[in-house]
Amino acid sequence: MSYSSIPTPPAPPTFEWSGPARTHLVTLTDRGDLLFFLALLTLPVDGTVIGLYAPFWTPISPWLFLLYALVNWRELPNVYRHFRVWFLFPAALIVLSSLGWATVAFHPVAAVTSWTAVVGALACLVAVDIAVRLKGLRWQDMIRTIIIAYWFAFAVGVLQWIGVVAHLGSVQGYFGHLMARPYSSPDSKWGGGRPQFLFAEPSYIGMHLFGVLLPLMWLMRTRDRIYVKRLRDLIVAFAAGSVLMGAGVRIILDSLVALIIVIVERTRWRKPESRNRGIVALIVTGIAGVLSIALNSRLNSIAENGMMGDGSFFARIWQSLGPLCGMIERPSTILTGYGAGNIDDATHTGADMARSTLESLHLDATNAYGWYRSMTPDTIWTMSAYTSFLVEYGLVGLVLLIALVAHHIGARRAWNKTVVCWFALVAYLYIQFEGYAFYAIPLLVWAVSMEYGLEPKDGASDDLAVVATLRRFLDRMMTRQTRPNTTNAVKP
Repeated sequence: MSYSSIPTPPAPPTFEWSGPARTHLVTLTDRGDLLFFLALLTLPVDGTVIGLYAPFWTPISPWLFLLYALVNWRELPNVYRHFRVWFLFPAALIVLSSLGWATVAFHPVAAVTSWTAVVGALACLVAVDIAVRLKGLRWQDMIRTIIIAYWFAFAVGVLQWIGVVAHLGSVQGYFGHLMARPYSSPDSKWGGGRPQFLFAEPSYIGMHLFGVLLPLMWLMRTRDRIYVKRLRDLIVAFAAGSVLMGAGVRIILDSLVALIIVIVERTRWRKPESRNRGIVALIVTGIAGVLSIALNSRLNSIAENGMMGDGSFFARIWQSLGPLCGMIERPSTILTGYGAGNIDDATHTGADMARSTLESLHLDATNAYGWYRSMTPDTIWTMSAYTSFLVEYGLVGLVLLIALVAHHIGARRAWNKTVVCWFALVAYLYIQFEGYAFYAIPLLVWAVSMEYGLEPKDGASDDLAVVATLRRFLDRMMTRQTRPNTTNAVKP
């Protein structure tokens, strides 16, 4: 038998990043869209050892969104054309940081961690725009994927709760290794014996339910009432289950705030019948809030003893107090901040003032002062996006962010009741959450563009004017930073 008569084996299959494809669950325009749906599936997975570290959470989705945007790099000019300001915003933060880096310190890992988190938020905006507007992926597939992901996360929380109440060591041990900071283990230093689902900590439940799922439900009202019902059922089941399983105090507070906002948004206040129903609903919500304080031991302790009534609540106050006092101690940082990655420097600078402030209020400052002194640039956290952003990028950075979001909404004449309520809800949620890369702000910005117009109502020149103003500001800041400075020296 000659070698020429032996049949040639078939070539191995190749993985193409182009061409349409279909799975059992979703329709893809090309194989690269798998990255986008994988990012949607991992939205609730932000506390495992698998994710990349960011202050007090380890998300996966922002980096998958970023990878998806890079894979579809040909679409970036189209996205930039409609979201110019948001592409320039990370550059503005680098310019603001340069003064702090030059006069305070520069910690490379912490600085990159902070700045890439902002880029992660931009990546979310870009990825969603590419997937929905430019590539035309089916929104039904996206909503279905998100619903599946969050129901799975809820099921994980139920399993963790069963492991707690039934003392299942194998379950507690598994999640003790999977989660970066496990809360289901009874001996956890973070406050054990609570389900955390797949979140970095139980207090982040509300961020996902009311920062992602509730806005999606609002968006679905004009598209598909079936998905509205499914999202509503998911939100109610997740929130009620979290409360009943003892996940923590913040989900109770977040649920009450979200319920008030939902009532205000749904009520037609000019119609007497609707107004009366809305008032009754608000009264019932107020009664529920009073009952929550009376029945929940932690809330009751806070009501009776103030800040000292709950260790976690008190910690969130002094964790922000330290770096904010650091800004007061160093007034030159109030406008432009300490610079990305320099929250630890602000904390050390303000430690003595923060301790004196707490003691003047007759509060125990021992734990706070020890925490201030033990933190490093790579381990510091504040648990508040407002504190972190203000300390790193100053009043200019924080006001710039709020102004850009407000302008984006106002230029499209989108300040209706739903958007106002959405804006207020997002503003509330970030008070106790510091992850810059979270999805609430990008979702709000993108949805306003899709619902009320890619370009401002008064013409594209409005956005271009904002871009021109931002560029002039950056040029001015760069000129200021490059001037010789003989009064400050770089910290070794």
